[in-house]
Amino acid sequence: MATATQSGTKHARRAIPATMTAAVYRGPNDVRIESVPVPEIGPGEVLVRVHTCGICGTDLKKIATGSHSAPRIFGHETAGMIAAVGQGVRGFEVGDRVMGFHHIPCRECYYCRHKVFAQCPVYKRVGCTAGFEPAGGGFAEYVRVMDWIVRGGLVKIPDDVSYEQASFIEPVNTCMKGIETLHLAPGETVLVMGQGPIGLVLAYLAKRAGARVITSDLYAQRLTIALSLGIVETIDASRIESVQRVRELTEGRGADAVILAVAANQLVRPALEATRPGGRTMLFAQTVRSEVGIDPAAICVDEKSLVGSYSASVDLQEESVRFVLGRELDLTRIITHRFPLSQAVEALQLAAHPRADSLKVVVQPALHPSKPKPGLLGTPAAGWEGIT
Repeated sequence: MATATQSGTKHARRAIPATMTAAVYRGPNDVRIESVPVPEIGPGEVLVRVHTCGICGTDLKKIATGSHSAPRIFGHETAGMIAAVGQGVRGFEVGDRVMGFHHIPCRECYYCRHKVFAQCPVYKRVGCTAGFEPAGGGFAEYVRVMDWIVRGGLVKIPDDVSYEQASFIEPVNTCMKGIETLHLAPGETVLVMGQGPIGLVLAYLAKRAGARVITSDLYAQRLTIALSLGIVETIDASRIESVQRVRELTEGRGADAVILAVAANQLVRPALEATRPGGRTMLFAQTVRSEVGIDPAAICVDEKSLVGSYSASVDLQEESVRFVLGRELDLTRIITHRFPLSQAVEALQLAAHPRADSLKVVVQPALHPSKPKPGLLGTPAAGWEGIT
């Protein structure tokens, strides 16, 4: 491995330890807080000290199903500060505040030429790791960012933007990709099923695209957040049958487009039923391979389109960066729980079993251990050794 330089003047230098704390996946539903070596970096790579890593539903599914080999360190919605840079790195230095995409495509293969970037073989390689098989690594104190990510997927964070806000760049990109895939026309009616963190962003972006947006969720508190974002038509799915209500709101037709933002296969059929003939149903959260029952005549006779959207798009990278860093939407408002790394297992359990008072859950390695305080709206981040 190349020797990394720690030169830099923006912020006080900090000695890099030999070991660090990480939340290590050891098998299905088995994550342990362990001490592991700080990853070494090679030429063209950087080492990032993690400030904030959001918990993504995709990581939760991998942990629950055991779909990936162990050991691994998950976490990919990562923002932090560069602690070391490898030989040949240009444009970045120690002290830079950054977030990193963990997937970047080659831009040259068959799939890239057809704009299906998530199917690119290079894209499928994870370019950030805290050790073991690369898996994102954000649930650790330090993350190694590999060379092709540094060149194409590392983003500087302005000093006036928080790490928490910046940690949303990758998930917002995935939502933008979903909205783009639907080809929404102004005035179309969109139903977003599920108002967790991703569902809320999808609803906001659909409204931003000019659509009439209806949201549904089992938790009325989440619909209150949607209202605060200007989404005035909501369905409390704990009290009202969503398909029937959507039809009532659309002259009996159903929505022009339905986005299923809940990882519940039993909702695929209702999502199709809530879609008008000739409309589009998008599966956004079904990221685990399984079987599900649908009515094939809904696709053939009713001419409904069933589409999917997975992961981020490099074509939307600049737009997602502008949206998040420009703070068009204060995404920190949907952070309800912040956990130190020492309590990452508790954080993962809460994210995997959300409550009425929980939305986005994040892990912050340097946060002092305490009982996280729930709330419907996020509160300002605690200090991070003077760095915000």
